[in-house]
Amino acid sequence: MKTFCGRANPTTGAMEWLEEDENYDYHQEIARSRYADMLHDKDRNVKYYQGIRAAVSRVKERGEKAIVLDIGTGTGLLSMMAASAGADFCYAIEVFKPMANAAVKIVEKNGFSDKIKVINKHSTEVTVGPDGDMQCRANILVTELFDTELIGEGALPTYEHAHKYLVQEGCEAVPHRATVYVQLVESKRMWSWNKLFPVHVEAEDGEKIIVSPSEMENCPGVPSVCDIQLNQMPSSDFTILSDVVTMFSVDFSKPVRSASTYYRVQLEPVKSGKAQIVLSWWDIDMDPSGMINCTMAPYWVKSTSAFQWRDHWMQCVYFLPNEEPVLQGEKVYLTACRDEYSVWYKLQKARGEEENKADVCVESPVCRCQAHLLWNRPRFGELNDQNRTRQYIESLMKVLKTDSVCLCISDGSLLPVLAHYLGAKQVQYFFLCFFFLKFFKANHLEDKIKIIEARPELLTSSHLEDKKISVLVGEPFFTTSLLPWHNLYFWYARTAVTSHLTSNVTVLPQSASLHMMIVEFQDLWRIRSPCGICEGFDVQTMDDMIKNSLNFRESKEAEPHPLWEYPCKSLSDPREVLTFDFRKTVPQHCLSTEGSVNLSRKGKSHGAVLWMEYHLAADIPISTGLIQISNEKGNCEWNPHCKQAVYFFSSVIESETLSDLPSAVTYAINFNTKTGEIAMDFQL
Repeated sequence: MKTFCGRANPTTGAMEWLEEDENYDYHQEIARSRYADMLHDKDRNVKYYQGIRAAVSRVKERGEKAIVLDIGTGTGLLSMMAASAGADFCYAIEVFKPMANAAVKIVEKNGFSDKIKVINKHSTEVTVGPDGDMQCRANILVTELFDTELIGEGALPTYEHAHKYLVQEGCEAVPHRATVYVQLVESKRMWSWNKLFPVHVEAEDGEKIIVSPSEMENCPGVPSVCDIQLNQMPSSDFTILSDVVTMFSVDFSKPVRSASTYYRVQLEPVKSGKAQIVLSWWDIDMDPSGMINCTMAPYWVKSTSAFQWRDHWMQCVYFLPNEEPVLQGEKVYLTACRDEYSVWYKLQKARGEEENKADVCVESPVCRCQAHLLWNRPRFGELNDQNRTRQYIESLMKVLKTDSVCLCISDGSLLPVLAHYLGAKQVQYFFLCFFFLKFFKANHLEDKIKIIEARPELLTSSHLEDKKISVLVGEPFFTTSLLPWHNLYFWYARTAVTSHLTSNVTVLPQSASLHMMIVEFQDLWRIRSPCGICEGFDVQTMDDMIKNSLNFRESKEAEPHPLWEYPCKSLSDPREVLTFDFRKTVPQHCLSTEGSVNLSRKGKSHGAVLWMEYHLAADIPISTGLIQISNEKGNCEWNPHCKQAVYFFSSVIESETLSDLPSAVTYAINFNTKTGEIAMDFQL
């Protein structure tokens, strides 16, 4: 049996359905999972163990048998903790079949088969009774159903059902409660991920300003949370406007309601400014007294000595619907609305309580302008990057003439507007999106820029009114691109329109290059690192399962990561490994390179990072990866708007100690021009 998977084709820029082995989806799920990251989260594991021991003790002190329900057991770790803490019996629920099978093996390997029953069902399908999945209701409820937003994985409806049907009234719960905290901030950097700022263009006939349509200015954006490693956000990038306050708490030992609701707190700004962003995180108390606490608080809230790196739980950035000026000491109301799976915020000036209550909207925000559906948050940041825009303006000024006929190939780009303002006689744009019609209209350009509703390979002379293209431009950026080199679709599109180009056409960018560097990660390596023993329990079955799924395909592939969130240091100098000349068409033959890169710094070679650089004009490069190596230690600064490609070296990640560090890494890289994909191999 085969399965069909959607995947972007880098040679056509289109989504295609590909036939895959029936196990492909399962291997993807395991290979890309964060199980390893969770098992390496020492703070989480220790606190859960302490909380479970305490809960079992409290039940035993009452003279009752300790019957545990563990929902979303994964490896079975929390059930094994409960069994070793003295629980009489544990029901471990796991809906994902391969994971449930692994839990059975892990439980057996650790000698708990007589105390733990793994049930491969969704918890809402579990039955209780003499002939049921569970003999009786449990009196201890143990779960780890949380994501960065706390409720995004369906924790609330799961708890609601469990209290109704699976656990006793007054049961113990681990964790006992969760508390969500918020802080109001002003941040031009974070706000630039949600709104398009005006763009100033110095043209020959004076300054032009590119503005957003009014619908975009007032649009609340998309409801999905922006979850990031807030600990990598320097304090210079935001201004704190309020103290940290508790937004709401959930007591998991009592019946939980998942129905939509709202919470309101009064804030007294500690500083005047523009309220734009609500930063949020949560903590969990593993016991009723709150003595065993696991927190996601960022660095400026708690001491760094207690810092635990984790990638499965981060911090949340919420964008207020509009920027609100606040004055120091002048109280405001912050309202958090939530449904079963998500949270959103609104800020109001303090007025009469009844008046404010009438304003509460418990409906999830919906993007009305379409821009938030077209551009993701890093893309907003990229379009708002003034230095980057300046480089494109400089390059366009060098190549555009008053008789230039210009064609732009890039998704959701401002380049057509820049080209028009900088003097191109005619501008055509390969992109159709209702938002862009509104965008051109807002800038009075609806009759100045022609949108071509055809794919590059279907371009005809009539589209171009029998004119030839003298300037072909692209950022390049395409929404279907996952890895840095997928934006080479620009090269394929350029090849497709060759017959419509003048013989001396100017292509911008004129070329691109693929760059590579060997790095040691501060923490990101953990997502690929085997755990072996976790809190005294053997979970190697899980390690083997992940390795097997990675070997299915993933271990030979690079994966995208936004490295500004994941510190690393360079062990080698950056190296240009392949070049792509956009002035020529895509060649029929593959582009290959091999070589060796010397390691100039000591450290563990966790992997290679790869990125693209675009050469707009002869001396104007745009890097999608490394910005600079910022000090002698080799700490790297990365382009914050793009994901870089990371190829993990499994041999280094899997070895605890390397007796002799390698002095060089050999590589072989092959760009297949037929598929647009890059295959790579590295040897230490």
